Amino acid sequence: MFDVIIIGGGASGFYAAIHIAETNPDLKIAIFEKGKEVLKKVSISGGGRCNVTNGESDSMALSKNYPRGSKELIGPFYAHGPQETRQFFESRGVPLKSEDDGRVFPVSNSSQSIIDCFLGETNRLGIAVYRQSSVTAIASKTGAENDITWKVTTIKKEYFCKRLLVAAGSNPKIWKLLEGLGHTIVPPVPSLFTFNIKDDRISGIPGVSTPAHVEVLPKNGFKPEIKVKLKSKRSEKPLFSAEGPVLITHWGLSGPAILRLSAWGALQLHDCKYRFPIKVNWLPEYHQNSVLSLLMEVKEVEAKKTVVRTKVFEIPKRLWTGLVNASDIAKEDKWAEVTKEKLQHLAGQLTNCRFMVEGKSVFKDEFVTAGGVDLKEINFKTYESKICKGLYLAGEIINVDAITGGFNFQNAWTGGYLAAMAISNDLNTQ
Repeated sequence: MFDVIIIGGGASGFYAAIHIAETNPDLKIAIFEKGKEVLKKVSISGGGRCNVTNGESDSMALSKNYPRGSKELIGPFYAHGPQETRQFFESRGVPLKSEDDGRVFPVSNSSQSIIDCFLGETNRLGIAVYRQSSVTAIASKTGAENDITWKVTTIKKEYFCKRLLVAAGSNPKIWKLLEGLGHTIVPPVPSLFTFNIKDDRISGIPGVSTPAHVEVLPKNGFKPEIKVKLKSKRSEKPLFSAEGPVLITHWGLSGPAILRLSAWGALQLHDCKYRFPIKVNWLPEYHQNSVLSLLMEVKEVEAKKTVVRTKVFEIPKRLWTGLVNASDIAKEDKWAEVTKEKLQHLAGQLTNCRFMVEGKSVFKDEFVTAGGVDLKEINFKTYESKICKGLYLAGEIINVDAITGGFNFQNAWTGGYLAAMAISNDLNTQ
């Protein structure tokens, strides 16, 4: 018999367990983890450095980084946001640092610092951690004076508790159990993924990164021809757009701008089976007409130089070469020899570059899911279920997900903390 059982040995579960134990040291607390290792996602996040949180301190601005959950998280972030997260770790001997893009990491540059902190704290506070304890059933019963008892069945044994916190991440089996308790599960789909593209313009140049503006177009917005003419009569309204670094990979395109699109468009891109057109402006500070004007000027000034060897814009040389070739300009062609029509095509390649995405790839090992327990069924002051009294839900088990930058972990810390406080207060009043 435990006072509190936490299903899920991840970020949210450990964070909650530690806060419950510190608030009320007399409570018996257990964490159940299905795998051999706990905190696995913490270990691999941020390339092994663990992007703990983000430096954004304004709750309203912070919430705008969540395609799902943005409205619901404003209040919770006021109660426990990045500032409180930093204080938690630094007060436990894990100094943190902010990078220029707002991401926050341990000074050690190692996720092991976070893992050691959690394991040390659970050991110090006497929190039981059960590994390889996959949960197979959850049930509750209400006794005398409306006391609630939860029965948690694992592959090994049955356990009982007064309050249950589910922080099992994206776990279809646990979602099924919660559905059996009356919860609505929003069907999960992948978020945070890279775009698979086969195209001569970017093949053979993996590792090239440059700022760009990227738009996801309606399916009928793809023109198979590489040449893009000026002043297209058909206006196109993008479904989503993002600006930021774009990374060319062996499989297509990645980088912050692409990942942002994958998060905001997770549901729609899933519906079209990850086959959709995109438009890339490799020169986000320019539009197509201004680029053509500049190219015409260069044609006059640099008449005797070859186009491919002339550095006109601040874009990587290998990408410039690919776009020049795609404009039917040979590597030996000099500016004086290039027609206005070819320069129009080049201006199009630079600012209106079309690709067809033919699938997705997981972004490293940082798999994030859109979907989970319907947010309408959760009290966001306490993270208690509105369906089942004494049941709390936090982390990625609920329908909240974010773009990269430490935001997904902040959701885990915030939900874990508020659930912990509510559980502690609830049990203290009994």
